[in-house]
Amino acid sequence: MRAVWYDRNGDSSVLTYGELPTPSPGPGEVLVRLATSGANPSDWKTRRGSRPMAFPRVVPHSDGAGTIEAVGEGVDRARIGQRVWIWNGQWKRAFGTAAEYIALPSVQAVPLPGHVPFEAGACLGIPALTALHGVLTDGGVTGQAVLVTGGAGSVGHYAIQFARLLGAARIIATVSSEEKAAHALSAGADDTINYRTEDVAARIADLTRGQGVQRVVDVDLSTTAALLPTILAPGGICAAYGSNGPAATVQFGPSIIRGIAIRWFIVYELTGPQRSVAVDTLQAWLRADLVRHAIAARVPLAECAAAHDAVEGGKFIGNLVLDC
Repeated sequence: MRAVWYDRNGDSSVLTYGELPTPSPGPGEVLVRLATSGANPSDWKTRRGSRPMAFPRVVPHSDGAGTIEAVGEGVDRARIGQRVWIWNGQWKRAFGTAAEYIALPSVQAVPLPGHVPFEAGACLGIPALTALHGVLTDGGVTGQAVLVTGGAGSVGHYAIQFARLLGAARIIATVSSEEKAAHALSAGADDTINYRTEDVAARIADLTRGQGVQRVVDVDLSTTAALLPTILAPGGICAAYGSNGPAATVQFGPSIIRGIAIRWFIVYELTGPQRSVAVDTLQAWLRADLVRHAIAARVPLAECAAAHDAVEGGKFIGNLVLDC
């Protein structure tokens, strides 16, 4: 099969495109012929060495979509031919979705509704599930004012939609340009704040009549942490899934007075029940055609290195998908 891999950490030049043996599904596994593979920030960060090499050779990417071509022992053969999307393809496993085929546990290949294209299926495992858990965790957002930081990002675009579907009363998004503001508003945000030119705390106070937001879905806690006591309502929570820096400083006094909290999470490590709730909720919305997907670009698998560079450089607004 054609695949992309690396055998050492480094910049995108360590990625090799070539031929690898096609895997076979083991007990409880399915073999998926991949149509698409999603490139996410965690892919280039891992390749660069945010985590040490866990295997001698790594085929990157955890997200993808395709068709089940074979099944292993214990898996219903009726699954053969089923369209599926994938989560955790490369998490704690050597071979991910940057290839023509992947073999993985059957539960990690989720049925993809017929009207949902494969390119959208490659955006669900990390961006959509991260966004959904961020708005679902700790009681959800029904009736709440919600701030989505990085509202034009892959996760942010979904988080705005999902907060709306879950009944948020007001959705505010931070952005860095007029183009990104338009993107966030098109997803369903009520208001946007340009964090480069505006005082975020003052704008939130104005928009919420001094009450603050009940939830922040946050892409960069290293920056947002200092703002939390001033932007969160008493008892509010920040669902933090990312950080651009290695540390985040929260002021103890103001934070404890307001009783605010931070819910740290990483989508790869959701518990079984958390994963089931998120997947089941997302599946229902997909079947009802309630989810919009922002596909910024599609490139051939052979151009995986350029795709990584584009994601790292923030070149696109939306998801970058590789055709396998």
